[in-house]
Amino acid sequence: MSRALGVCYYPEHWPEEDWEGDARRMVETGLRWVRIGEFAWSKIEPNPDSFAWDWLDRAIDVLGTAGLDVILGTPTATPPRWMLDRHPDMLAHDANGRPRRFGSRRHYCFSHVGYRGECQRIARLLGKRYGQNPFVKAWQIDNEYGCHDTTISYSPAARDAFRAWCRDRYGSVDALNKAWGNVFWSMDYRDFDDIDLPNLTVTEPNPAHAMAFRRFTSDQVIAFNQVQVRELRAQTDRPLLHNYMGRVTDFDHYDVGTDLDIATWDSYPIGFLMDRLGASPDHRKTFMRQGDPDFQAFHHDLYRSVGRGRWWIIEQQPGPVNWAAWNPAPLAGMARLWAWEAFAHGAEAVCYFRWRQAPFGQEQHHSGLLRADGAPAPALGEAEQVAQEIAAASDAAAGPADVALVFDYPSQWAWETQPQGRDFDYFELIFSFYRGLRRLGLNVDIVSGDAPMSGRKLVIAPGMATMGQDFLGALGAFEGQALLGPRTNARTAEMSLPVPLPPNLPGLDARVARLESLPPFASEPVAAGGSIERWFETLEGTADVPFTTEAGQPVALRAGGVTYLAGWPDDTLLDRILQDACSLAGITPDPVPAPLRQRKSATHRYLFNYSAASVSWRGTKVPAAGVLREKL
Repeated sequence: MSRALGVCYYPEHWPEEDWEGDARRMVETGLRWVRIGEFAWSKIEPNPDSFAWDWLDRAIDVLGTAGLDVILGTPTATPPRWMLDRHPDMLAHDANGRPRRFGSRRHYCFSHVGYRGECQRIARLLGKRYGQNPFVKAWQIDNEYGCHDTTISYSPAARDAFRAWCRDRYGSVDALNKAWGNVFWSMDYRDFDDIDLPNLTVTEPNPAHAMAFRRFTSDQVIAFNQVQVRELRAQTDRPLLHNYMGRVTDFDHYDVGTDLDIATWDSYPIGFLMDRLGASPDHRKTFMRQGDPDFQAFHHDLYRSVGRGRWWIIEQQPGPVNWAAWNPAPLAGMARLWAWEAFAHGAEAVCYFRWRQAPFGQEQHHSGLLRADGAPAPALGEAEQVAQEIAAASDAAAGPADVALVFDYPSQWAWETQPQGRDFDYFELIFSFYRGLRRLGLNVDIVSGDAPMSGRKLVIAPGMATMGQDFLGALGAFEGQALLGPRTNARTAEMSLPVPLPPNLPGLDARVARLESLPPFASEPVAAGGSIERWFETLEGTADVPFTTEAGQPVALRAGGVTYLAGWPDDTLLDRILQDACSLAGITPDPVPAPLRQRKSATHRYLFNYSAASVSWRGTKVPAAGVLREKL
């Protein structure tokens, strides 16, 4: 596998006489890929059915002739203003029923049939014109599905599509009433056309209704993506990709990725630390110029799975961004470190966003590799250094993983629908286990619930709300160690409590007799160290008890290779639990000190220092914001 750097470029933002010089400087920097076009619909089609292709023809030719490989985006994330005249009801609606307005981006509802047809049309026309262009080497479909809370829509178009989806899923309204338990609170429907969307109810809606709507919403994103995939597949054999975002869980990325060739994501480490991680003030202060040490790696491992082994970063933060609550500048060296960390996790390409800082529009304060006046920004030299280093580096494989960690999008929707505790968040639960595994210095594969278990030593699946028969069958045949819970197999697919009681796992005599959510000021101390916080289940059963509270209550039950955890462990307890699981699985942890993180390839160890000071470990000094690559 080859590795390469790239950049996002907007030729429509700059005088045409600058294009050739920009392309030459990109090549001189060592960049190979250049992404264009994903926001250019109003330039391509300034008036309905009236096209201006000439500028895009020339831009592709200039970039390609200079030696760059072009990624061409379909511009469907930014429909032009005239599109609203053609489809005035295409706007998404928020949970209060208010339509989104024109004036920024992503102002469409995935369910709107008319707009979906327009996207099909523009994808078809782009494919016909550029599908065989020798300079266009990849295609990006749309941009950042779900960004700005735009996945879930409560529009009339979504309501009508949801009713049709329910007809298809349940067949009869009687079957739907039974599946949803609508006898509760006299919620029975007489016809599918009686069903509304689960918003603006007096108190919480029926959780089965809400969960069905979340499944429907994800299916709408998949269908929207498929429309463009089909058109482009008919016109080109170049790989198709989409750029996902960090901690966007409103749709199933694995399902969208099934139709694509490469998964890419947009990595903004400092922006995410300030905006999406929910980090404490002390944590933000410590890593304000570096980003969280684990957040990027988590998404690298997630999107490697979504892309079935093929993944890129299509937008990499090079300097301060414009959209977070606060936007510090990265430490010198971080633009290099972030790129190398992605390559160590198996990335084929890392593309910086953007080439030149924009002097107009909403992103004026978003840094690029160049300043708005064309002078080099700090990250330009780091990108050039990385380009030289990857050209000389020999290893390119991600390396085998010690552990498989299951991340399941429907479980996120289930526990958002019925959290039972204000601070119970599925993503945070999974991320806490991922952090624990990284503290132990282990390589991790993040996988879907459909991923095969065979050949794995250790599979971890906390909080997986519903386990289908295929998963349970695979678990019963699994010869390695499995660590599950809490809240595992705790709901049916229709959000009902199952009987037999959870977790109902093969070979494990265990039942959740009672559950409770713990407020932030409460915890359950555990014998020999650590505590349970946020969530705790009272377990019954005859299985072995490897961990107990100080009062003697089971914290986990174990039989054969299956261990069920009854609560949310703090870091101290989690380290004990993970070390115990590794010991049983025959895995030897390789812990690293807190500021460092490591990733092993088949031939090399990579050490990443997320500290503002140098760190010495095992006689090796890793500089501040530095990367060390050494042979194993």
